Amino acid sequence: MSKIPLTLIGADLLRQELHNLKTVERPGVISAISEARAQGDLSENAEYEAAKERQSFVEGRIVELESKLGSAQIINPKTLIADGRCVFGSTVVLEDVNNGDVVTYQIVGDDEADIRHRKISISSPIARALIGKYSGDIAEVQAPGGVREYEVVDVQYI
Repeated sequence: MSKIPLTLIGADLLRQELHNLKTVERPGVISAISEARAQGDLSENAEYEAAKERQSFVEGRIVELESKLGSAQIINPKTLIADGRCVFGSTVVLEDVNNGDVVTYQIVGDDEADIRHRKISISSPIARALIGKYSGDIAEVQAPGGVREYEVVDVQYI
């Protein structure tokens, strides 16, 4: 079984979601199913069908999260020794070579990626282009509009 890379924060978020599903969502769904059953005929009971669908989703997500956490390789970016290279968990400051825009991204696992919070997936084109680069290197990224070039301004392990 392959390891799924996660940062400490990403693993904590998945654990919190799993805890919520097991302690809040699952009991709530069980209660909703019981209430719907009490209403009588299940063949035409929309509340019962909705509760059963919700139960299926919750149970599926619990299995998925347990599997991911069970095969997770948890990485603490603060303890990385990468000698200034872009690696999983690092925070990278980039400058767009064409227009001079500066952006900062952290390279994280697929489940943690959130562009609004400047977290990009390790499997994204930009992260794949950055892995192994040092400050001052140019990364070429194949984007829908063509190749984009970014200069690595700084690499941090925070």
